[in-house]
Amino acid sequence: MQALSDHLKQVIPFGISGRVRRIAGLAAVVADFPAPLGAGCRIRSGDAAFVDAEVIGFDGDETLVLPYVDLAGVSRGDDVELVRTAPAIGVGDELLGRVIDGRGRPIDGGPPLRLSQRMPLHSIPTPPLERPPIESTLVTGVRAIDGLLTCGQGQRLGILAGSGLGKSTLLGQLARSSTSDVNVVVLVGERGREVREFLERDLGPEGLARSVVVAATSDESALLRQRAAFLGAAVAEFFRNRGQDVLLLLDSVSRVAAAAREIGLAAGEQPATRGFPPSVFAMLPRLLERSGRTTAGSITGFYTVLVERDDENDPVAESVRAILDGHLVLSRELAERAHWPAIDVLASISRSMLDLTDDSQQRAADELRAVLSARRDAEDLVSVGAYRHGANRMVDAALEHESAINDFLRQQPTEMNPLDETLETMTRLVADLGSADPDEGRLRAAA
Repeated sequence: MQALSDHLKQVIPFGISGRVRRIAGLAAVVADFPAPLGAGCRIRSGDAAFVDAEVIGFDGDETLVLPYVDLAGVSRGDDVELVRTAPAIGVGDELLGRVIDGRGRPIDGGPPLRLSQRMPLHSIPTPPLERPPIESTLVTGVRAIDGLLTCGQGQRLGILAGSGLGKSTLLGQLARSSTSDVNVVVLVGERGREVREFLERDLGPEGLARSVVVAATSDESALLRQRAAFLGAAVAEFFRNRGQDVLLLLDSVSRVAAAAREIGLAAGEQPATRGFPPSVFAMLPRLLERSGRTTAGSITGFYTVLVERDDENDPVAESVRAILDGHLVLSRELAERAHWPAIDVLASISRSMLDLTDDSQQRAADELRAVLSARRDAEDLVSVGAYRHGANRMVDAALEHESAINDFLRQQPTEMNPLDETLETMTRLVADLGSADPDEGRLRAAA
């Protein structure tokens, strides 16, 4: 019945067409064209060429359509025809190992895709009471995450960072090393050269073999950049509905929000918070809530957020942080020390960790965090040589074992650690450090 309903939504009402009245910025204004919001259409210019576009809004009795490319060659009076009433994409196993654009077309030079199954581009997120609790750990192979920020299958985590802090490298590491069945990698707004670099350097052949990569570069239209994010979510839903555990990696939500801002402004919305119209903040939960666990499978989402000038109060970052189940903060200070991955474990959190870990791991993680926090509090004194050994035993332990702590938190991109080995190493490290006595401010030997 659901398949029939989805098919009926694609039925094209006969004879709906209009004419271009004028061009208003990025959009074409079409008269006598009663197509629904989100409908696909085609502008036919006088030289028989056509431009694919999408309905983004209305202004009185006029319809605003935004092209997938640009409006070069479009003239006043050109015909506009309805192509589809609701967007959908082709899906199937043939997508694995392929790189597609925001319209689902292959861009990797491989053979054409023949996909018989269809998925709606904009589906309704799973109702809250139909979401099972997160009970299984997703092993990422990254010690800092598995040990201190444990992630579960179906969890959604943000990666908050400025530029140049290793977001793409971390995503590639997750795609290669995680225990997911399928990866869906969505690259939005990247420079053209960065897509190939990510595929060859960060993802690698072993990661690509079980991945679907969706790419919409910075030179493509705002419509395609936003569409790529929803297309990636739809592909992930297809594999989840078949009972698989999917890892969805989106880089970056900030560029999706920027594309949505362009679309909103082109539709006549007024800018609000830092120039973002309200539709941007309405779009974010519709996109992010599509990840999660169902009775069939799971989608674990990692979403990068570009934080301007490392300002964590960025409105997009704040909105994403409120929606997701935790966040990893990448630190510029750590990156400048060549500490990779540059995860600031004190500023990061996984809200599902307590449900996924036992008491032993939680105690070890808490004790390691306490030592790191004490070391950070004493940073100024240590850096100027004013700290006296013996003033704080937690700081003493942090300084004495600083190399071992850094060795645990640092990791090469090609290095993958099994969970048992990570927990054993962390437990041994904490035993060497000792645990904090909150009453005396001392260290007692770990049991």
